[in-house]
Amino acid sequence: MRVSAKSSKKPSKRKLAKPRRARKAASKPRPWTQGEIHEAFSRFRKANPEPKGELEHLNPFTLLVAVVLSAQATDAGVNRATRSLFQVADTPQKMAALGEEKLRDYIRTIGLYRTKARNVIALSEKLISEFGGEVPRSRAEVESLPGAGRKTANVVLNMAYGEHTLAVDTHVFRVANRTGLAPGKTPLEVELGLERVVPPEFMLHAHHWLILHGRYTCLARKPRCEVCLINDLCRWPEKTV
Repeated sequence: MRVSAKSSKKPSKRKLAKPRRARKAASKPRPWTQGEIHEAFSRFRKANPEPKGELEHLNPFTLLVAVVLSAQATDAGVNRATRSLFQVADTPQKMAALGEEKLRDYIRTIGLYRTKARNVIALSEKLISEFGGEVPRSRAEVESLPGAGRKTANVVLNMAYGEHTLAVDTHVFRVANRTGLAPGKTPLEVELGLERVVPPEFMLHAHHWLILHGRYTCLARKPRCEVCLINDLCRWPEKTV
């Protein structure tokens, strides 16, 4: 019997694979309640009632200079350079008289020291010509100085003049986002978010507590959740306790 080369069976229709359902977007962490926020900052205050910034300074001017020098540098590195610098130049007049070339010799160990020396001399001259040699008390005026941005202005206004400003550096940015306290995609978003949620009684020291928490506990690579003061309140899904 001769078998036909053509099969009498109809070719089976292939079942088309159904498209996979899109994965559900990760649910956003539950926002902190005002009670939880108050509790967190109460713990920070109890542990460190009067937190201080770690940049060494003698007056508002030297604080301004130290903050400008600290961009992309460590506080410890800036302090090593400014201890001798501020002995000879602790006012805008003395700094301007020192000059850019001699200033570079003092801050040579700090990153971007050439640009920073140029900015410090320029801001000193502007303080003399436009502000009577005094560091101004408004954010816009401080931001108008060479080398000074919003973070610099917030630090100076807070530490020198007791204003309720929140300076957002890498530590504050990380803590605010990781814990869910005030998430934001930019430092400004985080700053404005913190201003909305931090109770007024804690505003003066809030950014110092958050900076120190990020620097010594809520570390970038290996956060020390086991010793964290607020680990029971933190919303980070990867916390280790």
